[in-house]
Amino acid sequence: MTAPASTPARLQVRGLHKTFTLHLRDGLRLPVLQGVSLDVAAGECVALVGPSGQGKSTLMKCLHGSYGADGGEVLLQRDDGSTLDLCNATPQQVLQVRRREMAYVSQFLRVVPRVPALDVVAERRLHARADLADSAAADAALVEAREAARALLARLELPSGLWDLPPATFSGGEQQRVNIARGFIEPASLLLLDEPTASLDSARRRVVVELIEEAKARGAAVVGIFHDEEVRDAVATRSVNVRHLA
Repeated sequence: MTAPASTPARLQVRGLHKTFTLHLRDGLRLPVLQGVSLDVAAGECVALVGPSGQGKSTLMKCLHGSYGADGGEVLLQRDDGSTLDLCNATPQQVLQVRRREMAYVSQFLRVVPRVPALDVVAERRLHARADLADSAAADAALVEAREAARALLARLELPSGLWDLPPATFSGGEQQRVNIARGFIEPASLLLLDEPTASLDSARRRVVVELIEEAKARGAAVVGIFHDEEVRDAVATRSVNVRHLA
């Protein structure tokens, strides 16, 4: 499925294949993605829909690079005008894209233990500015990143008393708010959202909808899985079933 003709595609997926090998089942091979193709334009939100087990999360992880694809291309139009095939990129290239141009909000928060929630969020903004050589500039960037993190955590209504605590002891909803803040603190060209509103109440879901709409307005290409139909209807430009993308 292609993006609208009037808007160039920020993301192009071509013939993507992914098969899992079950080594505890005598090497049984389980094909999950079979020739998936998809275009996503700047400013568009494509929702992946369909029953569980059809490959929605697998596709998201292939786009992020968490899973290596067995074949096909994932072409990202970069901010400098170049195109990078994430399936064949080096680990250094993928890391650079993740720092500057791609954000991924998963269902679960995975962070370094004992790092305060504020720094968990701020570090993504710092990673995008990792080339600052001047120490004064780096110090100023740290102050700015923490201020941005405070503003976003406040917007998501995470109690300020938690900001300086590691999120490992937080409730599921509190951890998810940290996860969302980290994903949205630095504007991204490609935004991957896997159940971003899981564990959130209606008020916080509305904030996430606002954040997604703001990202779209900035020109981000968004791919998401939204089991919450109200959220999906609010943000999705179109919905596609992974099984129908071959």
